[in-house]
Amino acid sequence: MITDAKGRYFVSQKADRRKELLVNQACKTFTSAEGEPVKALDDVTLSIRLGEFFVMLGPSGCGKTTLLRSIAGLEHLDSGEIYLQDMALSGLPPHRRPVNTVFQSYALFPHLSVWENVAFGLKMDKLPKDKIAERVSEMLALVQLSDVGGRKPSQLSGGQQQRVALARALAKSPQVLLLDEPLSALDLKLRRGMQGELKRIQHQTGITFVFVTHDQEEALSLGDRIAVFENGRPAQVGTPEEIYRHPVNRFVADFIGDTNFITADVESEAGKSRIAIGGQRFDVEAPAGQTVTVAIRPENIAVGAPGPGKIDGKLAELTYMGTDLRCSVELPDGQALRVRISPPFPQLTPGGPVGIGIPADAIAVVAD
Repeated sequence: MITDAKGRYFVSQKADRRKELLVNQACKTFTSAEGEPVKALDDVTLSIRLGEFFVMLGPSGCGKTTLLRSIAGLEHLDSGEIYLQDMALSGLPPHRRPVNTVFQSYALFPHLSVWENVAFGLKMDKLPKDKIAERVSEMLALVQLSDVGGRKPSQLSGGQQQRVALARALAKSPQVLLLDEPLSALDLKLRRGMQGELKRIQHQTGITFVFVTHDQEEALSLGDRIAVFENGRPAQVGTPEEIYRHPVNRFVADFIGDTNFITADVESEAGKSRIAIGGQRFDVEAPAGQTVTVAIRPENIAVGAPGPGKIDGKLAELTYMGTDLRCSVELPDGQALRVRISPPFPQLTPGGPVGIGIPADAIAVVAD
């Protein structure tokens, strides 16, 4: 694929195959119940590397599911293109695209056995019976359900049904597997267990997984890379660490994890741009004279006894969570900071004075 004068991708006979699923300038508008146009996808350009576990994360209505359905062929773009290597997907019907989808509802056939559910697509492709049997056995072994092939979906737990849906989707060897919030119906403990199963299966098969979720912890634990969607387009794309430690704006910082936001004036001091937090000064990368918003993660703040080099505060709240202590510390100017403390826990008294320390590299200036 190469680009034209406007930077749009198109397929050339001389183009090298790219190892990517490419979404280029995708736009999709729906009409609301009130008759108003709503941009579900707003000029989205996104490159997903083949073989990676890619997560699209965001709140309801941000465009992530619309994009997933567009890749599957279940939605038609108003404009833009989708390519898998040098194959243009946009003009292909769903059944001719080398992708498969696992839905939130699993969509298993209740009257068919587990074995028959997994074999269904292979039978539609008219594969020989011995090949179908071999493939179904392989897929059931992959999802660790070899012993339940004769059962009906109603005889399985939610986690087992999810794995059957996964086996059925993988049976046809898609180049890309699309997963639309497939774990949201499971309870917390089972969902975390299935996250590990999904990672194992993706690594074992090497198939590209494109996973949609609104759960930040799920995205961080699963994704090789994450696209955080806001208002119909990705606000930031990066590894979980990049997204968490270096958010590009307040929306991303607030959506991924717990974050303290502090508004401060940037002043020039000794040729450097600095802000003040609780009377302590910190260098920032921002022009002097501006008012900026900085983000500080709760786990990056140290709390202990007051002392030199620390910011004075008052311990407003203290909650024991087992794995950590969660505190609220009130600063002299009235601002409050949320703090998360890992063991060993210091001796703290609610309402008493404390000193807090903030490492310089824990402060990130974010766009509003």
